Amino acid sequence: MFACWWVTQERLLGAALGTIFSGVFVFQQRKDIYKSISDTQSQFVPQSHQMREPVFGKESRLDCAHLWNKAVDQTFGPVIQALSSRGW
Repeated sequence: MFACWWVTQERLLGAALGTIFSGVFVFQQRKDIYKSISDTQSQFVPQSHQMREPVFGKESRLDCAHLWNKAVDQTFGPVIQALSSRGW
């Protein structure tokens, strides 16, 4: 029984680490792509025609981040509580 639980923990840890690694990798790739697009566009668009403010302002991004965090907490809250009660 203990060996089975250990294997399960290792698999969950591997899945979590794989998910985190993939997320960081995808985020970095997207950042590089957007930067290269921005660099390319700035070469062809005159300075007077460039957008000064992003599509979403700072306040909108903060609201979006707050809603995202709230949704994650509501979604994974019961799972975290269950794992905490088992000593994880």
